[in-house]
Amino acid sequence: MTPGNNGASTPEDDDPFGYLYADGQANGAQPPSGGGYGYPNSVNRVRAVGTRQYGQQSQNAQTAPYGQVPQQATYSQPNAHYAAPETLPGGAQTAQQQMPSGGVGGGRGGRGPNHKGLLIGAIAVVAAVVIGIGVAMVGGDKDNKDDASDEVGTSPTQSQESKPSPSASKAGESETELPTIDAKALRLGGGATLAQDVEGAQSDGGIYVGNLNQVGSSVTWTVNGVPKDGAYTVFARYSTADEDQKMTLTVNGKPFGTKLNMGNFARAKGGDFAKGWTKTYAYPTLSKGTNTITVSCQDGDKCNVLLDQLWLKAGQVKD
Repeated sequence: MTPGNNGASTPEDDDPFGYLYADGQANGAQPPSGGGYGYPNSVNRVRAVGTRQYGQQSQNAQTAPYGQVPQQATYSQPNAHYAAPETLPGGAQTAQQQMPSGGVGGGRGGRGPNHKGLLIGAIAVVAAVVIGIGVAMVGGDKDNKDDASDEVGTSPTQSQESKPSPSASKAGESETELPTIDAKALRLGGGATLAQDVEGAQSDGGIYVGNLNQVGSSVTWTVNGVPKDGAYTVFARYSTADEDQKMTLTVNGKPFGTKLNMGNFARAKGGDFAKGWTKTYAYPTLSKGTNTITVSCQDGDKCNVLLDQLWLKAGQVKD
């Protein structure tokens, strides 16, 4: 350097210790006081220790646009002179992404495997197994009950044996057809006669037995082909009007326990026998083979009836 110059103009000519020499002092070199070392207007390259903070912009770099106040960057804030490509608009995404809060791992804010879902699934499986076992047990009990009911049904009780049910009688009837007789095939006794003046008789030719309202008049049916001993139902088709009637029933020579009820079930009035046709029944006990059934008018009976048919059914039935 020569006297009269303005100091070093380049970093390599800048003597930070120029103030220590006479020529430096003559050229205006001053000890450091917050500025650069050496001569005036020298290039400022040296900073005091501790004056620079990392992540903070220099005074010149913090120049803000017109009208805005520059802000000091801190260590936690990003450098204004650098931005990662993924932070710029349209920038590419990096392969590493932040794990969601519910991801696998034990870190704070995350959660581990979905134990709750596994527990619910296990409970559902156990419940399905229990329900299946219950259904199987109920089905087994039902089958056992059905088997038991079938066994009971095959063995009739004493009450069924002593008093046949209608279903049993129908089964017996289907196996063996029991006889039916019309008026003209009956054996008449006393003053009983055949007639066909009143309409409505269902016997062959519309013939019926009349004049039964005299003591001693009767009809007798000799029944052949009774299949076995037991209870039967004897039906009588007849006609009456106005008052109810009753006659004597005799089976195999023995009077039946009660009178044969021959009521005016058709509600015929004024002696209109054509409208009084109906039926009645009794439950005699018959023997296998041949039996005799007699309907007669005895003392104390009411016998103002017309009789056209008699028939049998097995068991004690009403139809």
